[in-house]
Amino acid sequence: MENNIVLYGASGHCKVIMDSVFLQGDTIEAILDDSPKKKHLYEIPIIKAEDFKVSSDTLLTISIGDNKVRKMISEKISAKFHTVIHPKAILSEYSSIGEGTVVMAGAIVNADSVIGKHCIINTGAVIDHDCNIGDYAHISPNAALAGDVKVGEGTHVGIGASVIQGVTIGKWAIIGAGSVVLKDVEDYAVVVGNPGRIIKYTEK
Repeated sequence: MENNIVLYGASGHCKVIMDSVFLQGDTIEAILDDSPKKKHLYEIPIIKAEDFKVSSDTLLTISIGDNKVRKMISEKISAKFHTVIHPKAILSEYSSIGEGTVVMAGAIVNADSVIGKHCIINTGAVIDHDCNIGDYAHISPNAALAGDVKVGEGTHVGIGASVIQGVTIGKWAIIGAGSVVLKDVEDYAVVVGNPGRIIKYTEK
């Protein structure tokens, strides 16, 4: 059945989600934005968010890359949050994907992995078996998580990063692009390098 979806956030990230929505055979009613800079994106109207009535029946996906902003929006509006999965993503039938999460082209989610709500599993990311990805996390393009990796709420795993099996990464951490994570990472830590090392904390 064709779904008619509302997106929240007229960003570059939105463009990628739009591709996935259309390839799923769904339509987009409107794109909401707090401060619209133009009137249309690929012929879809962009509407100032406060001028659009979102109801509990609205199928809505938050199309914003910033993890904290996605959380804030998800907590302030009442909608039926819609999960978007590109048809060229590969998902095990034994995996679980939370509401409002987006899974991009070429991403792989293997058996018994659990992806939370409002996550971004970006282009070509690999989530191996038995991983657990917390709400609002972002696994960037070509990042690879080996088996049984745990990623906390709101954490951003940067483009091309690698995480070995069994590692636990805390909440709201940042794993820098290309980093190689060989041991557990604390909450709010910023990790860079190969091997990955903590260089600072976003808060403590």
